[in-house]
Amino acid sequence: MTLPGIGVFGTGSIVRIIIPFLREKGFRIEAIWGRTLAEVSEVANDLQIPFHTSRIDDVLLRKDVDLIFIMCSPSLHSQIAVKALGIGKHVVCDKPAGLSQSEALKMVRAAQYYPSLISIVNHSLRFLPAFVHMKKVLEDGYLSGPVTVIEIRVHMGSLLHNGYDWLCDDTMGGGILALVGSHVIDLIFHLMGQRASRVHAVVRTFTQSTKYINGIRHVTSPDFCSFQMELSGGTLVTATLSNHLQGQLSQEVLICGGGNHLIVRGGDLYGCRGEQEEILYRDTDDLQGISLPIVDSIPRPYIKGLRKMIAALREAFQSVEDKRGWIKEPVFSASTFEDGLYVQAVIDALRQSNKQRGWAKVNILTEEPDPNPLLSAAVRATAISI
Repeated sequence: MTLPGIGVFGTGSIVRIIIPFLREKGFRIEAIWGRTLAEVSEVANDLQIPFHTSRIDDVLLRKDVDLIFIMCSPSLHSQIAVKALGIGKHVVCDKPAGLSQSEALKMVRAAQYYPSLISIVNHSLRFLPAFVHMKKVLEDGYLSGPVTVIEIRVHMGSLLHNGYDWLCDDTMGGGILALVGSHVIDLIFHLMGQRASRVHAVVRTFTQSTKYINGIRHVTSPDFCSFQMELSGGTLVTATLSNHLQGQLSQEVLICGGGNHLIVRGGDLYGCRGEQEEILYRDTDDLQGISLPIVDSIPRPYIKGLRKMIAALREAFQSVEDKRGWIKEPVFSASTFEDGLYVQAVIDALRQSNKQRGWAKVNILTEEPDPNPLLSAAVRATAISI
């Protein structure tokens, strides 16, 4: 089975990482889109991509493009994904799934309407080998009892590296809550199979200006958040995410239950039954071939997971096509658009909790909100009177 040609949306660091991974697995990069021609032409030239444009449709309508990678501003995620699925293209969308539950719901509806097409969200930690092994040993009963407490700690450097752009704006999808918190929320659901019922959060923006961003404009995207989630099965999750550590990422995910625990530190998995901690999986992937400045801008565990996800995607397209469409088993564990909607619901609840300074219930949107409720009320009243 011939691998599909790929159209990429975006010109950021993630694009410069993902394209070598795609080519490594035999995918052809046919086209790339950027916000401006000057911006996209530089990336296209550096990465030797034959076609570039600043018009969305110029990529979507190309006959040699069957798979879309959406790696641009979240404000465009829903628009591009829905349109791509509508014209028969497979979609891999970066996190988060749009800017709101309303946008994520449109993506869900489009994916449900075209079930034969692959549509997944880039929550790459699901594919990091340490978490693959953690999920397996959890299912095998390593903890000898129900999970009671999960603690997550992620400390990393600033997500702001240039001048003012969407990364600086909370309402545009920037900040550690949307960009890292989305990974954490999705990972817990993936590992536990339980959704959050209510949450409590403190979200702050401590760094409001940088040497590149000052004057009239200022940073509104959060660089710190601490939150708790109460899962449907009773497990309590506590997470601290911070952009105030310079240098390499420090990430730990601790799961406790039955007097035992499992912990992922970076890319390694440890377990403890009794008093002695043991190594269950050692990460030996050194990401050869990736230049360090780019890797430093995106944490290594997320890059390694992304590389594994692309390998699974290749297997999915190399599988034999049956009457129901593509064989999706290799990417069965990937985050779906429905999962992306759930993540948005949790983020909404976390923001609500921070604003109200109390616990907030997680409510998942099931239908799009009325854009003009006053007009709709008037129409309903007229219909009743008639």
